Amino acid sequence: MDATEAPLVLKLGVQDAIAGLALSTEAHWNQTEEDWRIFLRDGIVFGIRDGARLVATAALLPYSGNNAWISMVLVSGTHRRRGLATRLVDACLETARKNGLTSWLDATPDGAAVYGPLGFTPILELRRLKLTSAEPSPGPAPATATLEALRARDLRATGLDRTALLAAFAQRSGSRIVTANGAIALVRGGRTARHIGPLFADDAADAVALVDAIARSETRPLLLDAVASQRTFLDGLLEAGWTVERPFQRMRFGPATTAAEETPFAVAGPEFG
Repeated sequence: MDATEAPLVLKLGVQDAIAGLALSTEAHWNQTEEDWRIFLRDGIVFGIRDGARLVATAALLPYSGNNAWISMVLVSGTHRRRGLATRLVDACLETARKNGLTSWLDATPDGAAVYGPLGFTPILELRRLKLTSAEPSPGPAPATATLEALRARDLRATGLDRTALLAAFAQRSGSRIVTANGAIALVRGGRTARHIGPLFADDAADAVALVDAIARSETRPLLLDAVASQRTFLDGLLEAGWTVERPFQRMRFGPATTAAEETPFAVAGPEFG
């Protein structure tokens, strides 16, 4: 790619899942090929190639109520500082504008510094936590919950009908929806760690207890994206051995379109909201 020529922004297809996975793996992210297929099948993924090689991506995943999530903004280390990410995010925003969609994203601190001047408004903060020493241990196992129970709770917390997304997660091999004392969460596989979320509960103690029960029944490392304002929940996980990997800032571009009835304890992930 000539550094002086404007890169061509392309729309990608499901055949690009492996190439997208190579980019997220290079960045040490946790997405799987199945995650990429969700974006490529249900959303719009823009990309830039250098010859046959995919070197940059950004995805726009539509949700209900005229909302969409921007994520998978990735640039290979060999092609950074050329403005590729900006071009791809601009393509997502223009598509959202044409379709009357409010855009959301979860940004790293560096990303938030870029998105703020573009007109994104900070909404809430997240903390990615990791538990590396998950080991099976005695204790009551959480009960299995239904997809409908999770979908209803997710709708209350987000204002979005994400039935298709949650169903795609739940149908994967190794995924499970679990519940205890009114708390409910989805656990799914990732490239390097299992992911807990979304997670809903009536209080922090029940949320921590459910996470503890999940951890007792897992053998792989675990990731969880906690809402930072749920301080008691966060403190409980830190006391249990979880560590903070990085913060995220949730941001919105466009008018508010949803009214949440509750705040989740953990979200589906910064790439999904």
